Amino acid sequence: MEFSVPSALALRGISKAFPGVLANSDVTLSVGEGEVRALLGENGAGKSTLVKILYGLYQPDSGSIEVDGRTVSIRSPRDAMTLGIGMIHQHFTLVPVHTVWENVVLGLAPNDGKPLSRHAAAAEIDALGKKYGLEVDPFARIDQLSVGMQQKVEILKALYRRARILVLDEPTAVLTPGEAENLFSFLREFRASGNTVLFITHKLAEVFAVADSVTVLRGGRNAGDFRVSDASESDLVTCMVGRELVLTEGKPAGAPGNVVLDVRALSILGDRGNRVVDTLSLSVRAGEILGIAGVSGNGQEELADVLCGLRIPESGEILLDGRSIRPGVPEAAFQAGTGYIPADRHREGLVLDMTVEENLILKNLSAYSRFGFLRMKKVRENAERLIKQFGIKTPSPAAKVKGLSGGNQQKIVAAREIEAGSRLLVAVQPTRGLDLGAADHVHRTLLDERDRGKAVFLVSTELSEVLKLSDRIAVIFRGRILGEFKRSEASVEKIGMLLAGGMGGAA
Repeated sequence: MEFSVPSALALRGISKAFPGVLANSDVTLSVGEGEVRALLGENGAGKSTLVKILYGLYQPDSGSIEVDGRTVSIRSPRDAMTLGIGMIHQHFTLVPVHTVWENVVLGLAPNDGKPLSRHAAAAEIDALGKKYGLEVDPFARIDQLSVGMQQKVEILKALYRRARILVLDEPTAVLTPGEAENLFSFLREFRASGNTVLFITHKLAEVFAVADSVTVLRGGRNAGDFRVSDASESDLVTCMVGRELVLTEGKPAGAPGNVVLDVRALSILGDRGNRVVDTLSLSVRAGEILGIAGVSGNGQEELADVLCGLRIPESGEILLDGRSIRPGVPEAAFQAGTGYIPADRHREGLVLDMTVEENLILKNLSAYSRFGFLRMKKVRENAERLIKQFGIKTPSPAAKVKGLSGGNQQKIVAAREIEAGSRLLVAVQPTRGLDLGAADHVHRTLLDERDRGKAVFLVSTELSEVLKLSDRIAVIFRGRILGEFKRSEASVEKIGMLLAGGMGGAA
């Protein structure tokens, strides 16, 4: 379906294949001037591949791209920027050892008309951050920032260049609702000025909040086009998955067992030497999910790192089944029965150039080797079992992980860590960037593991996810627990008021 809006951007008959995977097959879409078009589809539907072709990161096997009705050749991101196309990536394209302002100006030339000097660039970044609710220290190094703050830098890079065609690949995945609304306000202003937006999201509420039209991909092909004003959520979900999707409902646990995780007066210093967790105490019982609710950057990810031995605390103690765990030793946490689903699957959860079967044994190589050599038959049998159990879509166990969709990569991490976490499963943003079906699979898996008697420590900035899955909910602000609720007592209003009180200065 084509809509009667002058086309600023069009992709015609785009096809792209990788070894063993057909990512896009004859995909066509157009976005008009002054229009926001959402691009929907399950993980692996070909959305990210399509926009990477548009931005010059991949070259199509066939098809063409038009800008303002003229066929163009986009061989690199520089070509895309020259045409006025800016992109916010789902996975970061930042240089970790450089500062925020250095990353923002990277790739710009003196004749691009943007400030390149340290102080001038920093001043504009500050102004943009304040305007759109994306404040970040321009002089901070990227590797000292949380995942959420790094995503803000990606958004600032695009805003800094003021592109007239803006492509966003899951840009709100790590933003708070307020920050996301600030971004949407910018997109509405951007659209009102006659500019164009192509917006990939898994969150249907965002489609109805900001998009004018929707293109749905399924299996790398066009599945449908809708005017948002004429579509319902059920229409879009059915088009995405090809059937009606019945989502898992969170259900109360039975009586929890003994305390598995006991955190006592834990304090943690951040990468910049500031205290990010302050004398925090909490516990999680067997057969229970404790959800940590809070805005990104309040110490919850550093807390998870300490629980898994990846960071040494300033003070305090962690006990698992009543036994103190040696701090800063990942092997000690693993041997005690802790599994860890990290917030950033690419940086912390996977080795992208290794195969599916290799990634699935990384946590426990000794169980799959003899005399220093891998027992490949056993490795393959383990992979085939977990691929079937977790519904991982891959051409074969020997396929490289970097060629799989984000949802299937996340399933690999979950499968390995659930196997490793015999007593405690620490899950940080476990559905970040996942479509409805993949996120629902993760939710069902966490509930099943709880029902098998594991203790689950869940960190999520998605309040709906915390409310759906948790048996108890603890609200964190500036590294302290402000309050705790049973699921039956919790509500968005109660937790929101508590967070608002914390932001007002209560601690």
